[in-house]
Amino acid sequence: MHGNAGFGALSDIQIIDLTQMLAGPYGTMMLADHGATVIKVEPPHGDLTRPGGPFRADDTQRVLGGYFQSIDRNKLSVVLDLKTEEGREALKALVRDADAVVENFRAGVMDRLGLGYETLKELNPRLVYGALRGFGDVRTGASPYLEWPAFDVVAQAMGGIMAITGPDAETPTKVGPGVGDIIPGMMLGFGVLAAIHHARRTGEGQFVDVAMTDAVLAVCERMVWQNSVQGAVPGPEGNHHPFLCPFGMFPAKDGFITVAAQQDSFFAILCNELDAPELMADPRYSSREGRTTNRLQLIREVGARSKQFTKSELMNRLGGKIPFGPVMNIDDISADAHFSARQMLVQVENPGTAPVTIAGVPIKMTLTPGQVARRAPLLGEHTRQLLIEAGLSKAQVDVIIKEDDQETADQAT
Repeated sequence: MHGNAGFGALSDIQIIDLTQMLAGPYGTMMLADHGATVIKVEPPHGDLTRPGGPFRADDTQRVLGGYFQSIDRNKLSVVLDLKTEEGREALKALVRDADAVVENFRAGVMDRLGLGYETLKELNPRLVYGALRGFGDVRTGASPYLEWPAFDVVAQAMGGIMAITGPDAETPTKVGPGVGDIIPGMMLGFGVLAAIHHARRTGEGQFVDVAMTDAVLAVCERMVWQNSVQGAVPGPEGNHHPFLCPFGMFPAKDGFITVAAQQDSFFAILCNELDAPELMADPRYSSREGRTTNRLQLIREVGARSKQFTKSELMNRLGGKIPFGPVMNIDDISADAHFSARQMLVQVENPGTAPVTIAGVPIKMTLTPGQVARRAPLLGEHTRQLLIEAGLSKAQVDVIIKEDDQETADQAT
């Protein structure tokens, strides 16, 4: 089948992707970025993120918004109405040669369509079936919340990350990026790839289940062991570490910086570069243990010194000497040489307007580098080509496309 032009470590892998919104598509994006052929199967009206944009003001076509471009790059699009017999049979044809199917519908949806794991594995015994839901699947552990729908904010709340994030002990706070979606998506990508590795060794596929809440809890691992080892119930710690100091965010004249100078050697450098030798000489702060015990006072003391300098001045004084970094917004990032050298801001074609910039591929490889090879697909852009490659006749494909066009027209009216 039509692959990603042979680039990347995963160029021999084929994924049938029924996921929508952010969580599932982020996981399959990671696979596509490293060369996997990811066939995005969409209903006639498309992924729910397609019509939502956002679009540039001068976009004359409004067919690819920023959200969709970002996480559906490198993918192919096939439109199938899985409520029709023709659509279901076409999906089965795609599945026969695939390494994996991934979906993030609510529990039971695919089973009711007659396309559940047990059905599809009869067609392809080595098939990996990846499922991402708010609270998992009954096949691996029946949550009492199995039927509950979930989005990012729900996973952040119930997975524990909000409880330990915030400006003070009384204010749980949502993390800015959609980590309640993105972290589960990353774990789905890893799980599917691990299962494909097993299937290629043994010929046996399996069901891979990622619950959004589980994935968020897994990255809150410190909270779990703190409770077990210390009997603590951690809460928000503001912008500082609960027991390492100084380790966090401090003010500058024109913004904020971060430092991690809990080690004696780093703390000495910090004090010297902030023109504050008295802090190093203070017996309260002369040891790592003392800095932990007196952390709240030390945070105030370091902040009082750091805010005498600009971010640029602090970068010159501290950069490369201790773990240090300025707090950067997207304007700062766009102007910084690091992100240019690392190809972390890339442009993709956008029909109807000038190219748009999206985030690049963070996993760098010397022999089989990943890349953003092409823009996100137009709705159904590859339907005819891929279904014919899957073995359907031209007449069968014509029927499917006609039905999908009619379904789209009916929804528009």
